Amino acid sequence: MPLIRTVNDADGPAIARLYNYYVRETTVTFEEEPVSDREMLRRIDEITAQFPWLVYELDDRVAGFAYAGKWKGRSAYRYTVESTVYVNRDFCGRGIGTALYTRLLEGLREQGIHLVIAGIAMPNPASQALHERFGFRKVGEFTEVGYKFGTWLNVGYWEKSL
Repeated sequence: MPLIRTVNDADGPAIARLYNYYVRETTVTFEEEPVSDREMLRRIDEITAQFPWLVYELDDRVAGFAYAGKWKGRSAYRYTVESTVYVNRDFCGRGIGTALYTRLLEGLREQGIHLVIAGIAMPNPASQALHERFGFRKVGEFTEVGYKFGTWLNVGYWEKSL
């Protein structure tokens, strides 16, 4: 039975494994070195001090996660966040990203967040489609801002007002 719940420390290693696939094998994240379990726990603690971090659990496995974090550090940005969602490659195409985003956006709205920004490494048609299904609209694209696997990469930005 699928379950969407708040992250806990026990999820750290599973989240690190899920995320590290994307680090090692794809350009959807610009990190190039795998993230340790300890570092993932530090990130979880940092995010959850202010914002939601959700886990989609399926068959006792972390099938996906989503969270929001600060957009920028200066105080006037406090009502704007950047969202993140990752789905385990074994579970893609099952609506997990949609379920996580539905709950994440509800939680952010309840928290009084005004604007959600999503940065998407290009090309990523699945992520673009997910965000646009939720009413995000593309507002810009930076060209060749990342370099990974011997390729210059663009990042597009989408926004959604809550």
